[in-house]
Amino acid sequence: MKYFVVSIAMVAIGLSSCQQNSEPQESASNDSVPAFSDMLEQYHEDLFRFYPLSATYEGDNRFNDQLPNSLSLSFRTDLKSFYQGYLDRLVQYNRDSLNENDQVSYDVLQWECQMALDEMAYDMHLMPINQFNSLLLEIGQQAGGTSAQPFKTAKDYENWIQRLQGYVDWMDTAVACMQKGIDKQIVLPKPLAEKVIPQLAALDHGPVESHLFYTPAAHLPEGLSENQKEQITATYRAMVSDQIIPAYQRMRKFFEETYLPACRATSGIDGIPNGKEYYQLQIKKYTTTDMTADQVFEVGTKEVDRLMKELEAVKQQVGYEGDLKSFFDYVRNRKELMPYTDAQQVIDHFKAIHEKMKPNLEKLFRHTPKAGFEVRRTEAFREASASAEYVAGSNDGSRPGIFYVPVPDAKKYNIFGDEDLFLHEAIPGHHYQVSLAQENQDLPTFRQRLWYSAYGEGWALYSESLGKELGLYTDPYQYFGMLSGEMHRAIRLVVDVGMHVKGWTREEAIQYSLEHEAEPEASIVAEIERYMSWPGQALSYKIGQLKIRELRTYAEHELGDAFDIRAFHDLVLGSGCIPLAILESRVKNWVAAQKANA
Repeated sequence: MKYFVVSIAMVAIGLSSCQQNSEPQESASNDSVPAFSDMLEQYHEDLFRFYPLSATYEGDNRFNDQLPNSLSLSFRTDLKSFYQGYLDRLVQYNRDSLNENDQVSYDVLQWECQMALDEMAYDMHLMPINQFNSLLLEIGQQAGGTSAQPFKTAKDYENWIQRLQGYVDWMDTAVACMQKGIDKQIVLPKPLAEKVIPQLAALDHGPVESHLFYTPAAHLPEGLSENQKEQITATYRAMVSDQIIPAYQRMRKFFEETYLPACRATSGIDGIPNGKEYYQLQIKKYTTTDMTADQVFEVGTKEVDRLMKELEAVKQQVGYEGDLKSFFDYVRNRKELMPYTDAQQVIDHFKAIHEKMKPNLEKLFRHTPKAGFEVRRTEAFREASASAEYVAGSNDGSRPGIFYVPVPDAKKYNIFGDEDLFLHEAIPGHHYQVSLAQENQDLPTFRQRLWYSAYGEGWALYSESLGKELGLYTDPYQYFGMLSGEMHRAIRLVVDVGMHVKGWTREEAIQYSLEHEAEPEASIVAEIERYMSWPGQALSYKIGQLKIRELRTYAEHELGDAFDIRAFHDLVLGSGCIPLAILESRVKNWVAAQKANA
């Protein structure tokens, strides 16, 4: 998986100003102390004013015309006040008097607010754009007209134009921030900036009617009058030609002439001021633990060694006589594992995997999502640098959960890891975890959409291990794909820490990956550059998986024949996304209750 797309565009935040051009946001306040549940709902509502894209993803259309300038001083100042204000509100409640579910909500909200405030101590808003994860890509995805932003009515079309005006403001502020970043030596590694330039170049020219941002106007819905159609097409043509294209031209010129020459040669975040301290905070954020970088590195190297032995066993099973490294090359290039000539065949292959496993899902899960599910090809404008990903559906079910698959060249697409990939990104991985949380009416609204990578990605990686129980991995190459997927996440612990605090270069990280996994080199390069752009996030998968696996083993050992795998999965998925320490407490309390009632 590339990453689970949370319901907001991820934006960096900091304390110093770039350019002030958005209206202040007021934090909610109330002299009386509301009921705890009401306070939680107010938090969720107030958050929309800072992140209206989050509302759009949830299917709440009230904010579809809004896009605050998240890089402006006023926005960041008010966001800090918002989080501090809710920390102050929490202390008005006696946690011990709350029920178990509300105690979890109390702890989660406290974590959310404090982590946000801790991140604001760093000027990461001075690197607002990278090749993998920024508002630049998020808005581009919406611009195609087939994502969360609705285009069904004339009002929908008007809303998007208003949102795009905010986006143009954001782009200009981003340039100002990056200029400040140059002054403070807070800049991207050069290889990442080089990857951004083609993304900008794809959108900095006409013809207007072929431009991505004109797409909604080229596919108008039924029910609009002729006058409305003429007005929409004229407005979109003017927006693209007069504002969108010039904004991309300005940014491309800045990247090529000013930013790229100033970018750093280092690969890790320790190459910027206070980078090592920032990375330790990211470890805490993305693993929800207090592990140090050295501890993460040690876990990673041990897991890599263990998995190398398991991969060796599969190599011997299929009768390959060379060493493991050459077997990786053999798998990467085996023609039988690249059977397709058209991208739709790849999409159909994933649908067939789903059909194969369906009969066994009820053996492992009592509750399955009501939400719809689709497999789609990744949009062309970002396909070359994208990884597979899951995008959550809307809360009301009007938009399904979507598993996006990049297929830049179907003839070179290798299927050896597809069963594993489907289990992770789709079912029972992200689609089950995310959709069941959204549909869980026992959770306060803010927890229905909350995301912690250690839990969410940990669950998805754990889901990969369920393949044999679901009737998959009967082909040794697909089982090799599962082991390779797990190895891929173990490698992340090593190379992420290696680059960000141990002085590894991009090239050293690429070489380490090539020697320990079967992914093609182009994919490995994209992955390593992803880790460079998003410090710490890649650690979450393996740390979370190891904890869930540990908790399952604990429950099986403690309960013996009374252990019910479906009940265990219900418990793990029943709280929504939570930090790992809270999950561990819930599982151990559940085990104790089961034993007491036996």
